Amino acid sequence: MDPKKSFVHPYIPNSVPEVKEMMLREVGVKDADELYEDIPEELRMKRELRLPRPLLSELELKRHVERILAKNTSCEELVSFLGGGCAQHYVPALCDEISHRAEFLTAYAGEPYEDAGRFQALFEYESLMAEILDFDVVNVPTYDWGQAASTSIRMAGRITKRPKVLVADTLSPDRLAVIRNYCQPVLEIELVGHDPKTGLLRLDDLRSRLTPDVAAVYFENPSYLGFIETQGQDIADLAHAKGSLSVVGVDPISLGVLKPPSQYGADIACGDIQGLGNHMYFGGALGGFIATRDEEKFVMEYPSRLFGIARTAAEGEWGFGDVAYSRTSFDGREKGKEFVGTAAALYGISAAVYLSLMGPQGMRDLGRHILQKSRYAVKRLTEIAGVGLRFESSPFKEFVLDFSKTGKSVAEINRSLLAHGIFGGKDLTGEFAELRNCALYCLTEMVTQADIDRLVAALKECLKAGGGER
Repeated sequence: MDPKKSFVHPYIPNSVPEVKEMMLREVGVKDADELYEDIPEELRMKRELRLPRPLLSELELKRHVERILAKNTSCEELVSFLGGGCAQHYVPALCDEISHRAEFLTAYAGEPYEDAGRFQALFEYESLMAEILDFDVVNVPTYDWGQAASTSIRMAGRITKRPKVLVADTLSPDRLAVIRNYCQPVLEIELVGHDPKTGLLRLDDLRSRLTPDVAAVYFENPSYLGFIETQGQDIADLAHAKGSLSVVGVDPISLGVLKPPSQYGADIACGDIQGLGNHMYFGGALGGFIATRDEEKFVMEYPSRLFGIARTAAEGEWGFGDVAYSRTSFDGREKGKEFVGTAAALYGISAAVYLSLMGPQGMRDLGRHILQKSRYAVKRLTEIAGVGLRFESSPFKEFVLDFSKTGKSVAEINRSLLAHGIFGGKDLTGEFAELRNCALYCLTEMVTQADIDRLVAALKECLKAGGGER
């Protein structure tokens, strides 16, 4: 027998030759090639794939993967000042202990008859998020902040029946690209300028752009560039005066010290739960949230699942399940306002555990801690000759440093810092024309005062070597 035909691949189902033949007979074909007759001959590969030999034992596979992983350098070994949407926050052990339980980890699409507590856990998540956001309704987590912002904007467009949305031009270029892609061709996205000194939204520019066809104004607080937007109420008032909605993106970590968007006029809030008990993993355990008031015009425009609580037929018993399931694409794919598929519900479980552990006082303490560290870092770093703070507004967790007077590029500085065991700030050179040779630095609770002092010393050494130090 041909050894190639008799080989049973350890990772490919039904690769036993006898099983293959039985399946082919069942569907009425002689060989597998007949299944691909509709594919033009010139598009078919005539040779075997050039793949490495399969690893036939679990031990061998484990060692192979560990050798690959050993090449990685992570934030566990190095001090990290990277942020920009995904940052190293502390994850309490209990978050992993609960979210990795089988009833949550494997409950991909459980319904009431097979659910093992997932609906209740997500209802609790929604309730905890609603409390910290000071809104009534919060959805089951969607993919990430980008989709949450895009969906929030689309919701605003459906509610107002208007075709244009104004967006602050200090948004992450990646998130802005997602929003543009998600809203095209239904909504036009137009940017509103910012004050170059403070970073704050230019209210005069906003006024001039608020025409009767504007569905909403979207900005973030804290912004992608780290500063706190202190004009939230003014922005909302201007939008509401023209019949537009105010949509605010927010980092929930900040809400222990900053007002939630609902308290300065926001109609819809959105953001990401990565910082709430979720690891960074390979680019982040991201999970987007959307929050609104409990009004039908908002609730019925959510495309994502909402879990509620209601009495059951049994006296004194309560159950958990979908709210207004008919508005989702699960109920009617062709009639759904937006398609909703696999989301990030598991990360919501971790966020619920995290918020339960922290409580209101814990979130206040965390917010103050990060705020104080950010201010300390700004003070120490801007004492270095040639290093400046790009925006005057108060930062929370992140801030932009300007290295244009140091004689070195951000890329050169980051390479030097890496040699000192430090991940430097995110290079903004290619993201904003006016922020050439600037970097976004992130300070979370994982960074100690000693780490900041170490960064200052490493920067001084780096810039002194390049002639940037006095």
